[in-house]
Amino acid sequence: MKIADDCLVTLEYTLKDDNQEILDSSEQMGPLDYVHGYRQLIPGLEKALQGREEGESFSLTIAPQQAYGEIDPRAVFEVSRAQFPPDTQLEVGMEFETSGHHVVITGIDGDIITLDANHPLAGKTLHFDIKIAGVRDATPEELEEVQQSFAGGCGSSCGTGEGGCGGCSGCH
Repeated sequence: MKIADDCLVTLEYTLKDDNQEILDSSEQMGPLDYVHGYRQLIPGLEKALQGREEGESFSLTIAPQQAYGEIDPRAVFEVSRAQFPPDTQLEVGMEFETSGHHVVITGIDGDIITLDANHPLAGKTLHFDIKIAGVRDATPEELEEVQQSFAGGCGSSCGTGEGGCGGCSGCH
């Protein structure tokens, strides 16, 4: 069966950066199941999977524009230390959620805290090794579940990173 909209697809994958460092892998996380056609994956990956069949293996390089986008300098901003609870120990590299957005502290200069709300993989070229482990028609329940996740805001495993949606550690 070929991958098309409304198919449930199971992928085994390894995701690497330009230095061949493994960023994510189904060996660590288990195979990825997603319903094709609902933007649950980054655009370049979903497009590359369209029409492929169970059992196929391939390697793929995805530019930032088809993954999590370029780094947006507008997503790096400063806030006052007073905006954090007084007993919170802040450190560079600390990650947290605020207003539904994942942010990282990238700098501390006295009472000025620099935050970065870019996706951790923004600006990166992604290298995938993919094996399509399964393709079948999604059940009505699976289709309803994925449609409800979009009706409620985001809920996708992975996405384009726009509007704060699609945050993930790699591919899912």
